[in-house]
Amino acid sequence: MKKDKRGPDRVKEQTVTYDIYAAMPDDGHRYEILDGSMEMMSPGPSTTHQAVSGELEFLLKQSCKSDYMVYDAPLDVILSETNVMQPDILMIHRSRLHIATPRGIEGPPDMVTEILSPGSRRKDKVIKMRTYAKFGVKEYWIVDPQALTMEQYRLGEDGYYDLHQLYEGDDLVASDMLPCVSFKISEIFTEIHN
Repeated sequence: MKKDKRGPDRVKEQTVTYDIYAAMPDDGHRYEILDGSMEMMSPGPSTTHQAVSGELEFLLKQSCKSDYMVYDAPLDVILSETNVMQPDILMIHRSRLHIATPRGIEGPPDMVTEILSPGSRRKDKVIKMRTYAKFGVKEYWIVDPQALTMEQYRLGEDGYYDLHQLYEGDDLVASDMLPCVSFKISEIFTEIHN
């Protein structure tokens, strides 16, 4: 066994690939693979998370269905053999539907959305953001159901995301990259029951 560089008593774990992940028996949990490490996802989404996800998906399908396919979790987005994500919502332009295969989405979607949950903030705003940028996802949205906001990031020429817009209240969400998008951010929070 190889020793891990992080300490004398740590054993280096095997790099997890999509094939290893796909061959695992279903244990009732959801996983993502980040740089070859298997990460168990949080327990099932809360009612708030589900309400926001459902409303956002509905609004996107209403206005973008003719140009884009809109998918929601759980769905494997295979960015590489060692990076498999399950974003809450994603969009793929119909001209790129060849990346939708029986295994999942094989390549970068045009847009991915993560809805923050308790405990997911660092993962969504740092780790996943870095991974989505690395593999060329052009637009990344982070929805915060507690703050009732959405951050819209765009991939820059330098390969990193730039915060393009912060939406709150009755701000109209729009995107040059996704011209069909047009809704008030408050619309995705209408079904939240505190």
